[in-house]
Amino acid sequence: MEKVSSLRTKRRRRSGSSWIGYLFIGPWLICFLAFTAIPFVASFFLSFTEYNMLSAPKFIGLDNYIEMFTNDNLFSTSMGVTFQFVFVSIPLRLIFALLVAMILNRKSKAVPFYRVVYYLPSILGGSVAVSVMWKYCFSKTGVVNTFLNALGIPSDISWISNKDTALWCIILLFIWQFGSPMLIFLSGLKQIPQSYYEAAVVDGAGPVKKFFKITLPLLSPIIFFNLVMQMIGGFMVFSQAMIITDGGPMNRTLVYALYLYRQSFKYYKMGYGCAMAWILLVIIGFFTALVFKSSSAWVFYENELFEGKKKKKRRKEK
Repeated sequence: MEKVSSLRTKRRRRSGSSWIGYLFIGPWLICFLAFTAIPFVASFFLSFTEYNMLSAPKFIGLDNYIEMFTNDNLFSTSMGVTFQFVFVSIPLRLIFALLVAMILNRKSKAVPFYRVVYYLPSILGGSVAVSVMWKYCFSKTGVVNTFLNALGIPSDISWISNKDTALWCIILLFIWQFGSPMLIFLSGLKQIPQSYYEAAVVDGAGPVKKFFKITLPLLSPIIFFNLVMQMIGGFMVFSQAMIITDGGPMNRTLVYALYLYRQSFKYYKMGYGCAMAWILLVIIGFFTALVFKSSSAWVFYENELFEGKKKKKRRKEK
């Protein structure tokens, strides 16, 4: 009887502790269900319907997807603009972030101050106020034209209204927000042992060789992480294009997320917008899987890198 009673008390204690755990994760679980899981399933269902948010959704099967790929010219336009934005801005942003991280990866009392200064654009860059400021900077009477005129270069064009330069204005704003990948690169650089560089100097390696033989291979896992995260963010760019150019001129800055927003909340075609959202999810998933698949060829970890070098030396000795 005593053993049975002790087992019951243990079970009660376990059940009590498990309820405490559920109580702690309860707020997160409720938010996950309310704002992620249920909308995720609902959007998938609505993508097969005609729904204007004012009446009950009407099931139409694959009509939204067929319309998207056959009759909607702006769909292909927005897709092309988004691909151009991603494939240009992401490499430039990562290169610039790595360059600044390498500059800041040195011992100096002013380095913490510069880290904060360079990270500020990432905090402020996505805000409405900065996008409005950027819009006025590249306008006909903005700071850019004033600076060029001061240098003796006559310029009176509106950079955001020119079809050849409007998208580049948004790309520059996106690159300017390099603080987050820069800090991740900086933390990765701090993890590379200084002894590797000292050994390379003894072997007669210069700065370029040290970068390509030590820094870049050991930093490849960080590059991989930053590439995936920045690529996902690039495909979902929205606020900058909406505030600065609103998709113009001549739809040259009509990014995919902005066109999705128009279909859903301007034209009240919520079913069509949900279908567009799922196409975007598939595209992001495809390119993310492609990066993961290719990572085995260019991502190196410290143990793998030096084991490979040892194997090469053994082959040469043989």
